Amino acid sequence: MDFVSDKANFRRNTGGISRKFNDVWRKIHQKMDVERGCPQGLGKEIRLPVLVLGISGVPGFALFRYFKKLFPGNVYGVRAVKTLSVQGDGVLPIDAEDTERLTKIFEKYHFGTVIDAGGNCALKACELNTERSRLLNCLQGLDAARLAKRFGSDLIRLSTDMVYESDLESAYLESDEKKPIHNFGKHMAEAEDRIPEIFPEVVILRVPLPMDYAPGGDAGAIDWISHRFRPGRPATLFWDEFRNPVHGNDLCRVVDFILRFPIPAGVYNCGGPRLISLYQIAQLVNAVGCYAPDLLHGCDRVEAGPMPPRVGKLEMDSSKLTSLLPPGMIRPWVLDDRLFPTSRDWHRTVDRNLWGNKDEIYRLLIEGRYLEELS
Repeated sequence: MDFVSDKANFRRNTGGISRKFNDVWRKIHQKMDVERGCPQGLGKEIRLPVLVLGISGVPGFALFRYFKKLFPGNVYGVRAVKTLSVQGDGVLPIDAEDTERLTKIFEKYHFGTVIDAGGNCALKACELNTERSRLLNCLQGLDAARLAKRFGSDLIRLSTDMVYESDLESAYLESDEKKPIHNFGKHMAEAEDRIPEIFPEVVILRVPLPMDYAPGGDAGAIDWISHRFRPGRPATLFWDEFRNPVHGNDLCRVVDFILRFPIPAGVYNCGGPRLISLYQIAQLVNAVGCYAPDLLHGCDRVEAGPMPPRVGKLEMDSSKLTSLLPPGMIRPWVLDDRLFPTSRDWHRTVDRNLWGNKDEIYRLLIEGRYLEELS
């Protein structure tokens, strides 16, 4: 494969289907010189060192692991002091309100790249403590943006699809009005408005339900559901809340690509092309994880009560972003069409021998493989 510096040629070389793109991206990383960050001619070099904020959450943890593997010794991650689930080299315990400590690490490391995946999507906790929700989901991001601007860093900020109300029959575009229904969405929306005032060059990615592991083992969609099923406890998920999940490794590739091939500043929807309900997600975790089918229950949102408020059909149109990326970079979740639940009893009736009747959550739901790739 010839590596090129022109984005249009790069897109043509990747082809239009997920399997071919995965092969291409694998070859790129095999060819990377991790000391320099990028082989000759493949976009611009990612500026080191890299700082990832919010590494105790699913997207931040995925990005932290991804870039640490590419640039060992040159990647740092911020987590709250009391969040002990992430340990090791490069982990920096800093609380959201400790601007002074955050400033000191910028002064020490002079980060070339800042990826802000901070925030707290615990909806009920955010509703019960508005001040803390605003601190975690907005104000900490403003501090990071000011410091990134001051030290000349590149900045990517992760936001959420829940800045929308879920009242449209069609998919949401970036130009549609933001009407969040809870504190988490409101404070993320505020950050979307205020961060570009501080750092006009920022790229903001609205990420719905990143599908990857969380460091604590009980947060995020896959981990929380597995955390319930593993000891034999039931889990109830909504039939009528729909989202566009994205594989964690696809999100990492998108951020990597944008850092190498900068796109225009602004807000971009960054969801997968497949709309799926929370109940269907739980069906997949139940079946692919080989848990007892009776542990999964479903209900409508109204049956769960008003606290916290829940979105309904929250479909995103991410074509503004995907038109700037290599085809197939953001794949459907779940990838293999044969694994898409087609009824409320699918997790009971599907043939689990398709994946060897053993737990294949990591390869099928995290990595995003086809069934043929399991052998």
